[in-house]
Amino acid sequence: MSGALAVLTAYLIGAVPVGFLIARAWGVGDIRAHGSGNIGATNVLRTAGRAPAILTLVGDVAKGYLAVTAAAVVGRGEPWPVAAAGVAAIIANCWSIFLGFRGGKGVATGLGAFLYLAPLAVAPAAVVWLVITLSFRYVSLGSVLAALCVPLGTLMLGYPAPRIAACAAGAAIVILRHHENIGRLLAGSERRLGERRA
Repeated sequence: MSGALAVLTAYLIGAVPVGFLIARAWGVGDIRAHGSGNIGATNVLRTAGRAPAILTLVGDVAKGYLAVTAAAVVGRGEPWPVAAAGVAAIIANCWSIFLGFRGGKGVATGLGAFLYLAPLAVAPAAVVWLVITLSFRYVSLGSVLAALCVPLGTLMLGYPAPRIAACAAGAAIVILRHHENIGRLLAGSERRLGERRA
């Protein structure tokens, strides 16, 4: 029972639509009606500016970490419920009950969850994201490759099976949520960071 409650707790925290709330507070209205329609930091940056985008990024990372932390308390530190809570937080960000089961792509919330579950695996993934994003200015490409690095890192660093499984599942969700971006990358039509639409 405590395990199920832990996962539910993580979902409800992860479902808080940070970017949606910040964009609305900034006077943008419904962020889903602007730009890519996503509630994440990249679309907030393009639509509302740097400050709200930074707040969105920090807020999403914080809620991912908080979701798993709270679940660990509720679930009494049991390995599998804590691991499942990390996945639940990412699912909640992508399919938020507060937005009619719509949401973001899980990158920043996933980062927060991974920071709790496998902090040592996050460091190289963060470097990959930074290098790819700064070199090619494709946030989506950096996010997909960084997501791939996390479960690989957990395997190489010998993390427990529940955490490896959770990181693999979370990374898979993030990558699947980027399927349209991947299609545009392959077609050469993906929008670069800082690039304005014609």
